[in-house]
Amino acid sequence: QVQLVQSGGGSAQAGESLRLACRALAPDLDSHVLGWFRQSTGKERERVAAIYTVDHLTKYADSVKGRFTISYDKANLTVYLESKSLRPEDAATYICAATGYLTPTQALGIINGKDKETADWFEAWGQGTQVSVSS
Repeated sequence: QVQLVQSGGGSAQAGESLRLACRALAPDLDSHVLGWFRQSTGKERERVAAIYTVDHLTKYADSVKGRFTISYDKANLTVYLESKSLRPEDAATYICAATGYLTPTQALGIINGKDKETADWFEAWGQGTQVSVSS
C-alpha cells in the first residue's frame, strides 16, 4: 500500500507562486498515475493535474492550464505541483493521490478521462495541504 506524504503550500499573494511536494513511501511508482486534487468549501473536489509515471504524460484542468505544472521525480518518488500566477480562487486544500499499477491503456484513459469518472482509480491519498491566496 502506497503512502503519500505532502509538504509545501501555505500562503501567497495573488500573482505569486507556491510549490507543493508529495513523496511516496513505496518500492516504486512504475506505471502509476499521480494526481493533484483540490477542494474548497462549497465546491466539488477538482482534479487539477495528473501525470503518468512512465512517459510523464500530463493533463490539466482548464482552470489551471498554463499556470500550474505537475512533475515527477522518479529517483525520489516525489510528485510536485508548481503553481504560478496564483489567484484567490486557487485557495483550497490540495491533496495528492496515486493509482495502483496500470496498463498503458488504463493510464491513458485515466489521464484523459473526466474527474468524476476516474477518481475511483486513485487508491492512495496524501494528508492534504492548505493553500491560501490573498488578493
